[in-house]
Amino acid sequence: MLGAVFVIGLIAMLGVVYVATARDLTARSDRILHATAQRLLQVPADQLPDRIRYELRRDRAGFNYLSLVAADGTLVVGNVRLLHPLPPGHPVDAESRSRGPFRLVALRTREGETLLVGRDISLLRDLRHTILETLTVSGLLTLLCVAAAAIGFSRAPLRRVRALQRASREIAAGDFSVRMPIAGRHDELDQFATTVNATVAEVGRVVAQVKGATDAIAHDLRTPLTRVRATLNALHHRPHDATEVAAGIRQATTDLDLVLERFAALLRISELEAGRRRAGFRSVDLGKLVAQVAELYEPLAEDRAITLSVATRSWSVEGDDKLLFEALSNLLDNAIKFGRPGGRVEIALIEDERGDAIEVRDDGPGIPPEERDAVLRRFHRGQGVQEIAGSGLGLSVVVAILHLHGLRLDLSDARPGLCVRISLPRRE
Repeated sequence: MLGAVFVIGLIAMLGVVYVATARDLTARSDRILHATAQRLLQVPADQLPDRIRYELRRDRAGFNYLSLVAADGTLVVGNVRLLHPLPPGHPVDAESRSRGPFRLVALRTREGETLLVGRDISLLRDLRHTILETLTVSGLLTLLCVAAAAIGFSRAPLRRVRALQRASREIAAGDFSVRMPIAGRHDELDQFATTVNATVAEVGRVVAQVKGATDAIAHDLRTPLTRVRATLNALHHRPHDATEVAAGIRQATTDLDLVLERFAALLRISELEAGRRRAGFRSVDLGKLVAQVAELYEPLAEDRAITLSVATRSWSVEGDDKLLFEALSNLLDNAIKFGRPGGRVEIALIEDERGDAIEVRDDGPGIPPEERDAVLRRFHRGQGVQEIAGSGLGLSVVVAILHLHGLRLDLSDARPGLCVRISLPRRE
């Protein structure tokens, strides 16, 4: 499309140049004709025929067409005969079989006669032809040069576009590990590729989470549902034992409550990941929030003879206080639940060389480095804690809440125990 516009524009420009040049050359010739005719009109009428003969004998280059025609159309003197009347003062082109083309103007004398003055325009026509040829050739050469340059400059972008197409086809086929190539030129294609890569990475993450959640649901919910089915089947075969029926109903209700609890947690995570609670953000004092969470879990820590240490300070962020309270409660609950009986748990707001953060520390068995990423996934439970009640969704809820607030969760070794760090934006 752009190429067609360029070609049309070039042709129009060359046409305008030729027309303007030809018109200027013709106008110059006409001014010379009028000047010569006006000079002859200044000659007295009785001397005009002799002056015309004199001019013809001189035969000046270009001015070899002169005539004086009487009012009745009779040629008085000269070498030009009119086949039809000419409009006075308007030059026209004419042809002579023997001498070639010339430009002719007719003017009226004071006696009513017609003075004809002509000028050879063979050179003018040759010059027009030369200009036309020059413009045509230069236009063709320009088109060829532009076409060659366009082909040369477009090869690299076309290769990049084909590479982007290949990558997009692979992504469309379901391979979310593929990324759009980036040339490092920071042009429109690089910006497009960067945007698509970010989108593909997020889509890949979501798809992986969905797959992981689906696999985990199929694995973790199979056990309680199987128990419910077995319990109902046993009750079907022994319907008259009231004690066993009541116990079976309680067991089935417990298993179904576990299933419903896990589904509720999954829906909670989905709601958080969709960002539906962001509209309720307001200023939250994290110091007060940490103190409230510690106060809530202090009785639980006392039941396990765990010393709960709290360090707070005034610090406000934009967020949802209920969600942040839930996240901190979950972390503190885990620290007390998995910590060493008679041990120590700390929750504190700190500021160090890495920035501002909230840290929850315990002196329990901790989590091996190779499992720290896995425990953040849904339904995953670490080794050695299977006997402790839980759904494996608590940390997934925490991660979803922190992601909604733009925060980060890191697990590290507390030597002994585990250190959970929530990184907050550095204060300005």
